Amino acid sequence: MGQCQQERVTTTLRGAVSEAIGASLAPVDAELERRYPGDPGTRQPVHTVYVPGDVFAADTMRSWGGAALAALDEHAPDAASLAAVLSLPDELAGPVHDRVRAKLEREPVEDLRVDFEDGYGARPDPEEDQTAARAARLIAEAFRDGTAAPYMGIRMKCMEAPVRDRGIRTLDIFLTGLVEAGGLPRGLVLTLPKVTYPEQVTALVRLLEEFEKAHGLEPGRIGFEIQIETSQAILAADGTATVARMIQAAEGRATGLHYGTFDYSACLGVSAAYQSSDHPAADHAKAVMQVAAAGTGVRVCDGSTNVLPVGPTEKVHEAWRLHYGLTRRALARAYYQGWDMHPGHLPTRYAAVFAFYREGFEQAAARLVRYAARTGGDVMDEPATAKALSGYLLRGLDCGALEMAEVARATGLTRADLEDFARPRRGGLTASAQ
Repeated sequence: MGQCQQERVTTTLRGAVSEAIGASLAPVDAELERRYPGDPGTRQPVHTVYVPGDVFAADTMRSWGGAALAALDEHAPDAASLAAVLSLPDELAGPVHDRVRAKLEREPVEDLRVDFEDGYGARPDPEEDQTAARAARLIAEAFRDGTAAPYMGIRMKCMEAPVRDRGIRTLDIFLTGLVEAGGLPRGLVLTLPKVTYPEQVTALVRLLEEFEKAHGLEPGRIGFEIQIETSQAILAADGTATVARMIQAAEGRATGLHYGTFDYSACLGVSAAYQSSDHPAADHAKAVMQVAAAGTGVRVCDGSTNVLPVGPTEKVHEAWRLHYGLTRRALARAYYQGWDMHPGHLPTRYAAVFAFYREGFEQAAARLVRYAARTGGDVMDEPATAKALSGYLLRGLDCGALEMAEVARATGLTRADLEDFARPRRGGLTASAQ
């Protein structure tokens, strides 16, 4: 009876008070929208592969996939052997092994960066000119004939004085070559390494603005990643978090923050034997990056391991276990992308990623169903958790760990539904919940 009783509703504040508050906070509302637009809703690759400019060739993706398959066939030819190496549970062994093989055959590399920095080194100017022009031609051809990785681009030299002009020239040659070959591909990605000051980010913004004007491109068309490899990129001389200022200095062009394991570790004096993505110094740097990037639409990418899975099977298995463990550790910490330095890393990259999404699939699907239906369960989820659950499923779909048919069967939701939950409107409610 009591619940049916109509309550008397009274207020004290006049409407003008609310209007005045709204007017006073309008600049803050605009600032929130500008600085924190949220996730862009595009696919995030699970890794970035770096290939030196002089090594990159038309068949690089195919050769990496072939080498990775050969390593898998030699050192873990079936589901049971891969599961034994990586301690996969029985129920995941077959699905993970099958998907790893299929991925290496279909799309072995999700993101490829032709390297003109540390992996390439200092070369005579005419040689680097030719290599940059060749990279543009090969990448344009790959996107045109459908053999490209979903994302491809270059890592230029940094903005420090000794190599600044060379880096700018290489970038100009590369971008001009792409434009002349038919235009900038949708999957184009650029990486600016060894950034120490926000002004270096601003400098690249100005360069890209001039390039876009010269070719009549839409303003802001060209984005780039910022590589975090120095202590100054994390903590400025005045004690502020430099990386947050770098994101703002990019003026909306920053797409990612990439952690450079070995340069950053060396910068802090970490001995070579202990330079790893799970070192406490690495964890601190990435935590600062993660907080600075949260809500901005800029994604954080973990580093790499330089322990290569080569040699006899015992050594390969040891390197695989290390790489698998580091990848799983990163995924649990919400670093959904990392670097891979060798074709032999691909089997464990995808094994880790696929296991991560498949082992949590049923629980995530069930929780999202309960949230969508507003039914109970042993966990009370809020809109923010629904966002995380749907984002988890979407990332699993994008990389090939999950299939839309099985997600639809488990949730009754379409991809559009998942995307709606993954990108709630400001204030915390999804469009479906309003």
